[in-house]
Amino acid sequence: MGQLVSTFLPPWARPYWNSIIENPLNLALFGVCVPLGVFLLWPPESSSPLSMPSVKEARSLMPTAQYSTLPAEHAKSIEWIRYTPRTLALHDGTQGEHSQILLAIDGHVFDVSSGRNFYGPNGPYGNFAGRDASRGMAKQSFALDVLTPIDQPLDTLSDLTPAERRNMEEWISHFRGKYPIVGQLVNEGDVETC
Repeated sequence: MGQLVSTFLPPWARPYWNSIIENPLNLALFGVCVPLGVFLLWPPESSSPLSMPSVKEARSLMPTAQYSTLPAEHAKSIEWIRYTPRTLALHDGTQGEHSQILLAIDGHVFDVSSGRNFYGPNGPYGNFAGRDASRGMAKQSFALDVLTPIDQPLDTLSDLTPAERRNMEEWISHFRGKYPIVGQLVNEGDVETC
């Protein structure tokens, strides 16, 4: 059989063919590689269970079907905003059950709405909602007197000790792992107008 096939091959391919059929390992590898090559070069028809459905077909499939990785709706996008102390104060969670709750630490504004039980109006850390919580986080104090009034410039935090600054950085790291950053806290005059 091998000799018959080699008569139909061009002269340059005959030594390769002979080495394939003379060695059982080469013959086994050839038997695996040829079907795989055919599958890769000529993929099955779209009706095959191995093919990927179109977006329309995928959306129409039930979750228990073979292919259901598309989300039911597009993920909520985050708009990056430069907040001032006054605009940040509007996001303290008091406008309703589904209102956004934001707080800032060292200029980073976090959306802590998913932690409404902690940062909402009746939560243990509710005094930080809509405010710059940098000094409170650094000093591990939840008292109202550590918050800068919203009509004053941002706290420079220049008097923090290295331990307090490290404490604040640890809180920032904790918040980054748990809540999305949605903006930056800036002074009133630093906001760019559109």
